[in-house]
Amino acid sequence: MEIEEAKRLWTERMVSITETETLPLFDCCGRVAAEDIFSKIDVPSFPRSAMDGYAVRSSELEGACSEKPAVLSVAGEIDAGDVPEHDGNGNAPAYPEKTAVRIMTGGMIPEGFDAVVKQEDTDYGETKVSIYRSVPPLMNYCPVGENFGKGALLVKKRELFGRAAIGTLAAAGIDKVKAVRKPRLAIINTGSELLGPGEKPEPGKIYSSIGAMLRCAAERSGAETVLLTICPDDRQTIIDTLKKAIKTADIVITTGGVSVGKKDLIPDMIEGLGGNILFRRVNIQPGTPSLGAMVKGKPVLALSGNPYAALVNFDIYFYAALSKLTGCKALLPKEGVAVMQNDYKKQNFHRRFIRARVCFGKVETEADNRSSVISNMAECNCYADIPAGTCLKAGDEVRIMMMPG
Repeated sequence: MEIEEAKRLWTERMVSITETETLPLFDCCGRVAAEDIFSKIDVPSFPRSAMDGYAVRSSELEGACSEKPAVLSVAGEIDAGDVPEHDGNGNAPAYPEKTAVRIMTGGMIPEGFDAVVKQEDTDYGETKVSIYRSVPPLMNYCPVGENFGKGALLVKKRELFGRAAIGTLAAAGIDKVKAVRKPRLAIINTGSELLGPGEKPEPGKIYSSIGAMLRCAAERSGAETVLLTICPDDRQTIIDTLKKAIKTADIVITTGGVSVGKKDLIPDMIEGLGGNILFRRVNIQPGTPSLGAMVKGKPVLALSGNPYAALVNFDIYFYAALSKLTGCKALLPKEGVAVMQNDYKKQNFHRRFIRARVCFGKVETEADNRSSVISNMAECNCYADIPAGTCLKAGDEVRIMMMPG
């Protein structure tokens, strides 16, 4: 089965999360909006200066130049945060003709003025100012609602709360938002040879790295890890752990025990729990034996026990699931095409994803692509998607998938 078909079969059976929670704005980074959010105000709510300079009537500066400056009386100064003086009835003063108001960036432009001359085009006068150039209406003038107006849609439902979205909401004075509940993830690393970090080294044992990688990746993308554990190759222990994970998590990931060895127990256990295996042995290297299933309405992804094989298949399938569960397409990995900077001479029986680095549309693949090696991953930011039976030369185009996070 092709990767794209496997993802479709698996994700189309998932049910999106409907539970929501209300959060302080500064706690929603990386979360997904649960509703459309509209502005209750104009931003800015008053005309403001984009420059340090002088608020003017543009019509009074026609023909102004260094040889023949326009000379205006300075009727006052307005700094950012100041409000122009008003009379006792709340009316703004009517500034006489041929006057200007000294104003700083962000200051409120008084009524009657339609432009700002930057101070570099003046003599910096305090009582009278000489202005050496004309300006059109609205020059250096930020009108009411320049950023967005009252009633504007600021964030769409199921959109990611990224830095721009949070900044926009802060500009609107919004302090609380409604977000989709975090997807809950359970990670079960199987293998009697595995040790957890900090445990005493033993002959024949290795430290488990996959769970740490997957938890880090998932939580950086807005998921919550509710279970991360190591299970020995014992049928009952794994079954009990799977049952617990299925009850508590929205998505369950296992690593190891998914191939064809004597201790590869996961496929039989999934079927024994009433699970429906939707894909198994996909056209990909590494991680060909990976499988996707639904067990009691919960998606289960069983990955290889080799760290790199687990990670690349996690990136292919997990983010598709996360996008479906949250309804947020921004969580999907970015894909594209880049130009090879080196030769790739190996012909693979399956479609192969190899670690690589892309910059400005040019991609260089990593020489060491063994499934057990992850130490060179920090230098990589994408996967090169090599079709089966294909050799590539420098200058050839190749599809790439960016590594999330």
